Amino acid sequence: MSFTYEAVGATRENLAACPPGFHPLHVRTRIGEGGPVFRRAAEAVLTWEMHRAVGVTLDTSADRAAPDVDVTVTLAGLIKAPCRVVWALEEPRRAGWAYGTLPGHPECGEEAFVVDRTGDGTVWLTVAAFSRPAKWYARAGGAATRGLQHAYARRCGAALRRLCAEAAEA
Repeated sequence: MSFTYEAVGATRENLAACPPGFHPLHVRTRIGEGGPVFRRAAEAVLTWEMHRAVGVTLDTSADRAAPDVDVTVTLAGLIKAPCRVVWALEEPRRAGWAYGTLPGHPECGEEAFVVDRTGDGTVWLTVAAFSRPAKWYARAGGAATRGLQHAYARRCGAALRRLCAEAAEA
């Protein structure tokens, strides 16, 4: 299966990337501070743990995010959203990945999940995406669909903060 959009990988170099005709999403959440928090957050993002903690079901072709890994996200037990990881990175101060939509996904576009540790030691999760409706029900949802996307991104941040709470105490 091929991707359902042309700008594959656009979020790798620029998390604010948003091709014409797409809606942008950019949600940044403070997770904590320090190396242990960064390492825990990076591991939770790269191994799908953060997504599972949000409550979605994931069917993946690998235990860890890497280019060409197929991922099907199931929302509310009803909506299946097939994707493929387009890039992944693991650096000393930045880790994450992005997936792009495949045929059958209710949206068309790309979504990235990146943990970074700034110069002052603060650890952040950025969820960035560009998308547009691909299915009738996503189009019918209009602004409500985009609101749900923002809520999901905020839930990712809250879940990751919870997962990293023990590392913050260490």
